[in-house]
Amino acid sequence: MKLRFFLLITILASTVAFGQGNNYVQNYNKYDGLALTPPMGWNSWNKFACNVDEKLIKETADAMLSSGMKQAGYTYINIDDCWHGDRDSSGFIHPDSKRFPSGMKALADYIHSKGLKLGLYSDAGSQTCGGRPGSRGFEFQDALTYASWGVDYLKYDWCNTEGLKAEGAYKTITAALRKAGRPMVLSICEWGTDKPWVWGPAVGHLWRTSGDIFNCFDCVEDHGTWKSWGVMQILDKQDGLREYAGPGHWNDPDMLEIGNGKLTAGEDRAHFAMWAMLAAPLIAGNDLRNMNQETKEILTNKKVISINQDSLGIQGFRYSKANGFEIWFKPLSNGKWAVSFLNRSSEVKKLDFDWKKEKVKDDIFNKQLNTNAVVYKIENAWTGKSSGTTKNSLKADVPAHDVLTLILEQ
Repeated sequence: MKLRFFLLITILASTVAFGQGNNYVQNYNKYDGLALTPPMGWNSWNKFACNVDEKLIKETADAMLSSGMKQAGYTYINIDDCWHGDRDSSGFIHPDSKRFPSGMKALADYIHSKGLKLGLYSDAGSQTCGGRPGSRGFEFQDALTYASWGVDYLKYDWCNTEGLKAEGAYKTITAALRKAGRPMVLSICEWGTDKPWVWGPAVGHLWRTSGDIFNCFDCVEDHGTWKSWGVMQILDKQDGLREYAGPGHWNDPDMLEIGNGKLTAGEDRAHFAMWAMLAAPLIAGNDLRNMNQETKEILTNKKVISINQDSLGIQGFRYSKANGFEIWFKPLSNGKWAVSFLNRSSEVKKLDFDWKKEKVKDDIFNKQLNTNAVVYKIENAWTGKSSGTTKNSLKADVPAHDVLTLILEQ
């Protein structure tokens, strides 16, 4: 009761302060510096959907440590939809008492004790996509509640938002989070309908660029009124968006399907490599408690992760494509480059790439790979082994639905 009374008084004070304007601008700058590299973590939805509870979340946090994922850079344990119980008579949201009997504050304390961070899910509408209470009309109240629990990351969805304009709705939750006083990463899950890459950098830290991912390498799942997209379909939807991304504000092509059983090992590698090339958030969506060695090795590959987490924060670009074979480049810090040779076709592709004949230039970020003036050492990001230098043509076989990812260093 005391906590609810305190939060209610704080809400009233925050609402008055927000109306004054200047305080909001000052507080907005307080949290600059969050997500300077793409967030890394885990989310419950892709594997477990609504089947979430306290036991699963604790075991997942434990598995993030024992699997080596925390050491590889994964930080966030994000509980997606269906954690919610009801609102009380004062309007405060509570977790489902059967699924989370210890409460969210105790769960956050447990996750923090492991050196990890807690993420939660809500929705800009009256209800979440799973039919739980949304935050519409309760934004400041919910933000204060999350802050009191120790939440570090909020995924904010877009179901049941009739009559709302996306930019305004997300600005409201941003203001509420700022006023709540606890730094939280805001994940804008608006599905790309209202071009969130245009207004998102001033509102949140990442924004979805498409509808939901589907656990398939190259296909579409049609639900009638909406569609889910395979890995390659989502990759194609990133065209023209790279100029909007950078440190603290990222294009989000949705969570990873690696380790969920429907993709081959090569497809998992291609999925992970291309999300790294896109400077996308790396949010695993599998059961961390039951990973085979192959999945662990893909998700914890430090060289591929270093491409994703590079401090320049430049999103990679498609350099060429022909007959199901694509070449992607990504400028990195200290004059390095990453390159991925992606085979989307069903046949092995023979690669013969003459570095000196290619003119690789990033016009948006003014970067150029000049292999005539500089000789680069080549490292295979997956194996860590040397692949020679750019003095000689690169010859390799790239298997079907797989990728060859290299790092070039002077």
